[in-house]
Amino acid sequence: VQLVESGGGSVQAGGSLRLSCAASGDSTRRNSVAWFRQAPDKEREAVAAIYTIAGNTYYADSVKGRFAISQDSAKSTVYLQMNSLKPEDTGVYYCAAGPVWRLVGPREVDFPYWGQGTQVTVS
Repeated sequence: VQLVESGGGSVQAGGSLRLSCAASGDSTRRNSVAWFRQAPDKEREAVAAIYTIAGNTYYADSVKGRFAISQDSAKSTVYLQMNSLKPEDTGVYYCAAGPVWRLVGPREVDFPYWGQGTQVTVS
């Protein structure tokens, strides 16, 4: 499984960005796709996730109502639409894929495949 992220950049507070994660490889190994982010001097955290088979979604409390995760199955691409961005949303955003979906939310250990990361800076 290979994942390629795009769409990061710099934006002012209140602005929007859309991240894309293009996936390839064994589709059974990427039933779940998640976005994690890592801010400077902070641990990596799950932001949003989608179960591509049924469309279930997960959002961290900090982004509910502002971020939306979606998929285009034909393009094997997952998107993260980020609106009303805040400075605390700054960080490196990683796309990750794995075979399982957990009701408790995404855990890094369940995602063996990772993209290279894309920087999001909100000022």
